[in-house]
Amino acid sequence: MSTVCVLRASCFLRQVFPGLRAAMQRRYSLDVTGPLLRTQGYVDGRWVSAASVFPVLDPATGQEIARVADCGPVEAKQAVDAAYKAFHSWKQHTAKGKPLQESLGEIAYSASFLEWFSEEARRVYGDIVPSPAKDRKIFLLKQPVGVTSIITPWNFPSAMITRKVGAALAAGCTVVVKPAEDTPLSALALAELAEQAGIPAGVFNVVPCSREKTPSVGEVLCTDPLVAKISFTGSTATGKVLLKMAADTVKKASMELGGHAPFIVFDSADVDKAVGGAMASKFRNSGQTCVCSNRFLVQGGIYDRFMERLGRAMDAELRVGHGSDPETTQGPLINTRAAEKVAHQISDAVSRGAKVLKGGKRLDGSFMEPTLLADVTKEMLCTKEETFGPLLPVIRFNTEDEALAIANASNVGLAGYFYSQDVSQIWRVAEALETGIVGVNEGLLSTPEATFGGVKQSGLGREGSKYGIDEYLDVKYMCFGGLKP
Repeated sequence: MSTVCVLRASCFLRQVFPGLRAAMQRRYSLDVTGPLLRTQGYVDGRWVSAASVFPVLDPATGQEIARVADCGPVEAKQAVDAAYKAFHSWKQHTAKGKPLQESLGEIAYSASFLEWFSEEARRVYGDIVPSPAKDRKIFLLKQPVGVTSIITPWNFPSAMITRKVGAALAAGCTVVVKPAEDTPLSALALAELAEQAGIPAGVFNVVPCSREKTPSVGEVLCTDPLVAKISFTGSTATGKVLLKMAADTVKKASMELGGHAPFIVFDSADVDKAVGGAMASKFRNSGQTCVCSNRFLVQGGIYDRFMERLGRAMDAELRVGHGSDPETTQGPLINTRAAEKVAHQISDAVSRGAKVLKGGKRLDGSFMEPTLLADVTKEMLCTKEETFGPLLPVIRFNTEDEALAIANASNVGLAGYFYSQDVSQIWRVAEALETGIVGVNEGLLSTPEATFGGVKQSGLGREGSKYGIDEYLDVKYMCFGGLKP
């Protein structure tokens, strides 16, 4: 049984509204170990330049922090060819053993996937199946699928790569990574760490590119016949485009797509714990995660208590500022378009009768005030589309059936959360929620040991857990006949 080496490297980063403008005007630098700050592509074990470069901007200030090689279809094809060549030797290896605080947490989270899948590589078990005939034996073998295209988003620029690449390398696959144009430096730092860890040339490749070149690079990664699988995290709309391109060559695909998570608080809930869960599940990464709660539903009996305590928690715990400031809990959104989307949702809700209890204003650049809305209804835009920002809209409901109907009235189903102390209700609601992930009395869910993935149009397949590695394996049936009984 084939499978992989271990990429064990740890990377440590060194380095309230009144202070926001000063924070935006202050100049910040990338205080990282020199070799980790790479700006070229990484193909076949070499750092490669492109005909042009594109800027990477600090979303808090708009200042340029680096210029990165703008790779195109040629470099993407070279990376695929290198990965294909390396695959034939790599698969023979046997297994061996934001805000600053959130950024540090992500690095530890990223490393945990490499550790997890390096250990799972030992447990890629096949099967010996009892045969109906005495003269033959039935074996089911697991083998790596081959070259894998990895296309990742900006919101967790390290963890979204390691969660995919860790499983792929552990299965014996080789990879070509196309990071988001907003955050290519994390992917390139991982390439440097892979090189330092002794990963052979061609096994791990990174092809950064600008927004303008993304369609042509994506086309190569999704249509080249040498690519056996694609793994993508991003919007449902983009996922559908990639699936259509991959269909012509019938590639295996994993899709972790959009979410629209409900967060339900029943009358039986511990209100203080529910408030803590709401704060964690909404304002982590300034609301920019695919499992962030998007629609808050609170039962009438505890609605007023919940809203009052939630407002106090927002005042006490949330601080807006530059991500490098250790006091900051809410950094900028990724760009001005993201801030405009949140502001538009707030404006739409207010025009339809919602009340702004906290925040509500767009600040300088791509900053938004964390916002709490009351008297929200199902007709408002913020309950119909994913926000990806620090907006917390609350709907009052009366019955369990009503809450479930609202929660499940979506064409996506990634994560869902609810708070209750009624054991029977917990089982009913957990089974009834149409999501791939359910948090019961818990607002933070992600861990390498558990599956990550959704239902409906939230994607295909699962990442993490013992099942994550299966996404990068084929099962081959071998019938060994002609045996003497």
